[in-house]
Amino acid sequence: MLMESDLVLVHVDEKPGFYARIEEINPDPKRGWWQVHLLVLTFPLQIFTWILDEQQLDEAPFTMGGTHLRLEKLVSPLAKPSPAEEEPVSPPKNERPADAGQKVVSLAARRKK
Repeated sequence: MLMESDLVLVHVDEKPGFYARIEEINPDPKRGWWQVHLLVLTFPLQIFTWILDEQQLDEAPFTMGGTHLRLEKLVSPLAKPSPAEEEPVSPPKNERPADAGQKVVSLAARRKK
């Protein structure tokens, strides 16, 4: 489920449309619906407020005014997986690690030469 501060890619008619950050998610008076404030990352910056249900916050496609839309959460390629998701990788038995026997060369020492 999408949360506040998530970066999203908004797909328009099944094509990437624009990027946005979810600023706030507040309950709507209509039960099961949410007022989602999006900071649209365009020039100039814009704020959209969309009223979405929980399925739409779970990245399900929907239509608005006849236009097909879908929110997709973006994950940074630099983000490290959580320890629960990360599986330890052990080297095969009877093999030396790739860096065994290699020495570290100081770049600062090389510059002084």
